[in-house]
Formats: sequence, C-alpha cells, structure tokens
Amino acid sequence: MSWRGYFCVEILDWISKIVQVLCNCCQSLAPCRTMNVRLLHQARMTAPFSQSELGEDGKIVLEDGRMRTDSGVLEQRKTVCALVLAAGQGSRMSEETLKQLHPVAGLALLKRVLCSLRDAGIVEVHVVVGCEGDRIQQQIGTDYAGLNMQYIHAEHWSQGNLHSFLAARGFCDQDFILCMGDHIFDPEIVRKLQRVDLTGALALAVDQVQYSPDDTLVLERDGKIVDTGKGLSVWNGVDTGFFKCAPKIFKHAMAAKEAGKAEFVECVRLAAEEGEAQTLDVSGYYWVDVDTEEDVKRAKWILAKYTQKGRSASDFIAHYLNRPLEIRLAYHLSDTRVTPNMVTLASNVVAYLAAAFFLFGQLLPAALLTFVVGIVDGVDGKLARIRRQATRLGKLEHAFDLLFEFAWLIALATYLSAFWGTLPILLAAGSITLMAFYRMVYDLFSRTMGESLDNYGPFERRFRRVAGRRNLYNIHILVFVLLGIPLWALFTIMLHASVTAAVYVVRVGMHLHAADRQ
Repeated sequence: MSWRGYFCVEILDWISKIVQVLCNCCQSLAPCRTMNVRLLHQARMTAPFSQSELGEDGKIVLEDGRMRTDSGVLEQRKTVCALVLAAGQGSRMSEETLKQLHPVAGLALLKRVLCSLRDAGIVEVHVVVGCEGDRIQQQIGTDYAGLNMQYIHAEHWSQGNLHSFLAARGFCDQDFILCMGDHIFDPEIVRKLQRVDLTGALALAVDQVQYSPDDTLVLERDGKIVDTGKGLSVWNGVDTGFFKCAPKIFKHAMAAKEAGKAEFVECVRLAAEEGEAQTLDVSGYYWVDVDTEEDVKRAKWILAKYTQKGRSASDFIAHYLNRPLEIRLAYHLSDTRVTPNMVTLASNVVAYLAAAFFLFGQLLPAALLTFVVGIVDGVDGKLARIRRQATRLGKLEHAFDLLFEFAWLIALATYLSAFWGTLPILLAAGSITLMAFYRMVYDLFSRTMGESLDNYGPFERRFRRVAGRRNLYNIHILVFVLLGIPLWALFTIMLHASVTAAVYVVRVGMHLHAADRQ
C-alpha cells in the first residue's frame, strides 16, 4: 500500500473512532428532550424592541423584555413609561445644530435616547420640549422606533430643568423612568431601574466613577441619598441622570420651586431629606452626558466599543486582535457616508479574491487576505448596530460568510489535489462536514435554551477562545503555508473541527439533560 493510501486508511479509522465515542455520549444522554417548548413559544411574542440582548451577568434578555434566570425560568419585567427632559438649548454645543438633534455616529442624540428606551422595554414615552420644540417634534415624530410618544411643551424651560420637569405634572400617574434627552446609555441601566421596588419618591442610578468635573455627586448611605450636588467634598457616587420616580415626586418638585430653586437636583435633595430617595448602583454600565463636542467623540468611542451582538467576541483572535481594530474602524466610519452594506460587499469581494488565490496557488497572499476578511467582516455589523440600522435581513450575511469559508477550504484542497491526489479533497470534505455539524449543534442549543452556548457556563466561556472558528483555522493555513507544507493545514483543521464537534456534543447534551431534569 502506498503511503497516501496508508494516510487515508488511518484518517478514516481515526474518524470512525471519534464517531463511536460521540455516539456513546449521545446514548448516555438519550432522555434529553427539547426544553420548555411552551416557555420558548411565549418568548417569541411581539417584542417592544427588535432583538434579544445580553443582560446583566451574561443572562439573555428575551425579545419581549423578559430575562431568563439561572433556573431557566422566564422573569417578567414591569413595564413603565418614561419621561424624557429634552427642553434645553445646549449652548455648549455647535450653534448650527440643536443639541437634541446633533448627530452622534450618524443618528440624532434624542433618537438614540428613544432607541435605548425601546431596547429596555419601554413602550410609552413623554418628551418634554422647550427650545425649538416644534422643530424637534417635526423631525422625531410621534411614533419613532415604534414608541407611543407624547410631547409636552414647557413654557418656562429657560428657567431650569426643574420647571421643564414640572411641565409633565399630571401626565404621569404611575411609576415612571426619568432620563435626560442628551444621554447616551446602556439600556441595562433602565432595565435595572424598572426592577427597583420604590419605597419613597425616587430611585437614582449612581456610578462609582466620576467622568467629568461637571458631574453631579452623591453621598449615599445604606442605599439612601444623604446629599447631592456638584460641590460635595465627601461623596461616594455620581448622578447618572437616570431615575425611577413615583408620582409623588412632583410634590417635592413643587416644594423646590416654591423655595425658589430651578434645578431638578434640588428636588432630589428635598426627597433625600425626607428619606424618600433611594440609590441603585449601575457601575460598569456605560453612559455619557453629552454637553460638548468632546463628549460627542467620547460617546462615539463608547458606542463603538460596547455595541456587541449580545455576546463578546468568541475566539482569541477575534477578541484580542480583530475587535480592537473593528472598534477603531467603526468609530471612524460611523459619521461617514460609508454604509454597512458597502462594508459587507467589500468583505465578500476580498473573501472570494482570497478563494481565487487559493485555487491558483497564490497561498501566502490568500492566507493574509483571510485575516483582512476577518477584520472587515466584523465592521459591517458593528457599524449597523452603532447607527441603529441593524435588520433581520442583515442576519442573512452569516450564511454568505459560511459560503466563502467553505470556498477557501475547497479552493485550497483543489489546488493541492494536483500534487496529492484525492487526499486534500477528503480532508476538506471531512472538515466541512464537521463544521456544519457542530454549528448545527451550537445553533440548536441557542434556539432551545434561549442563550448562547458560549456564555452558558465557565467552561464554555473559556473554551470559546480556542473552539473551531474561521479566525483560528486561518492560523493553521498561514503557519503551514509559511512552513512550506500547506497540506498539513488541512490535517490540523480537521483535527481542530473534530475536537470542537466532540466538545459541543458532550456539553450540549449535558446541559439539555440537566435542563430536562429541572
């Protein structure tokens, strides 16, 4: 028998042993069935926002605003209305554009506030306007982002935001979220506030980090505000500008007005004096009070950095190399005329150019282009999310990604078959089969459990850094091309895919079995 035939026999024998091991694992977990079909059906009800997101502690926030707890139970959130103060002039911003309409990464500031409220599960919003209120109402509309909106015109907005707040008196007859119309923020802040049980007039979301000398400071003790203001010498929190309020907050606002005060912080101070002002720590969640052009740049950077698909990058190449570059590219492209679709088109053109290089034996340029594709391919989605242009149709891109990934292996194997016969074809076919299999297992778990396998447990969060992914397969190709033995790349890719498939089957089987037993 020739050595090529020997290799084929050995590989097929090795694959058969892996399949036997997987079959044994599956048989031991035979009682597994699809978990909580009824709950999953309920989780697909009409959503107040467009997509599931990763909530606090890595838990999935489902499409109807509910969160899956560690026990797999769906927890229903209280949905309250929101009051947005957007009446100010914004004198420190550019005089050419009203601050509320100033673009931040291609989208007006107030529109970003409304989108984030929607993502947090808010469906009804009252917007207090003052300076050029008619212009704001005309440009934003009354149903932006699918929200039920009502505009409240504050006649005395120029006297301070306390007067703008009081203009909403009589419109909020239940607990409501209060936020400013010039804040970029993580929707999780509002989600956490919605879950607060008010014992007084308000609960203030506080951060432990002071980002600007103009931040309002807070001194709290045992979850209650003791004092607040910009000139505190002793403090242990920062006012983020996000509150959950009970209707009786207007009583304290009226008292502050009668005392000659003009700012809402004085209302908070009066509520604190009566022990009716709680705090909620939201440290670690992003928020930016946009008052200057420098704040706009910081907001763009934070949006580029923290806008994810609902989970962090998977493999270590994506996390440590691609992600920093994607952030910088998305930051610089966010205010340009470059669209996410343009980036997607460019990514696919480069990808199939790499496939052509593989096919015609230009292996080093092809291998290098695969890394370029890995970076550019992550920018389109990030850019779409930053600009709030993400669509369900855009998810179809992942299928095309899979197509060119397989095309690379097929093209490389076709070129190598001129020297090694059918062996490269068999290796590529085996790798593609395994990749398709474990991706099906991965997607099946996400659909069944309502949560990404990558974030399901400590082991999965560690294993995702080395699991079989396009970026890591590209390393196999580059290394063995540089060593002058490209055939070995197909061997090691198949081995990597086999290990990933085995781990996914075993771990998914264990988790589904454990869920059934619960």
